[in-house]
Amino acid sequence: MASVYDFSARDIDGNERSLAEWRGKTLLIVNVASKCGFTPQYTGLEALWRKYRDKGVAVLGFPCDQFGHQEPGDEAEIKNFCSTSYDVSFPMFAKIEVNGENTHPLYRWLKKEGKGILGSEAIKWNFTKFLIDDRGEVVRRYAPTDTPEKIERDIAEGR
Repeated sequence: MASVYDFSARDIDGNERSLAEWRGKTLLIVNVASKCGFTPQYTGLEALWRKYRDKGVAVLGFPCDQFGHQEPGDEAEIKNFCSTSYDVSFPMFAKIEVNGENTHPLYRWLKKEGKGILGSEAIKWNFTKFLIDDRGEVVRRYAPTDTPEKIERDIAEGR
């Protein structure tokens, strides 16, 4: 059985990183976008990262431009936006696809392990979130409307 630790992705600076780097931690994996109605959730995601990073929790952001062309920039533009607009310091990755034939392997696995409403696998919009426990398994999938503040209890408890 696969776990999140079996995957790697290119970070926002172009370096390939294994998710095994976060082995034993609770992860919140989010597909993000800079020009979305949910973009202000960066504030809550950063607050979670700062509050819980020393307690074994990591937030990982994966920019995606598949929904309304809401992440049009390249990695440098995305990094600059996140830094200057939301003071993001949690790990960010290069832009990926979360649906379709070019879906990143991590997201193929996440969608299979953490199905949405009525068993759907497709990501419906930006800021869909996956909570991964400290064993590397998907515990829960959250809708874009589920704010970081709303899901903080689950994150703190790793469930």
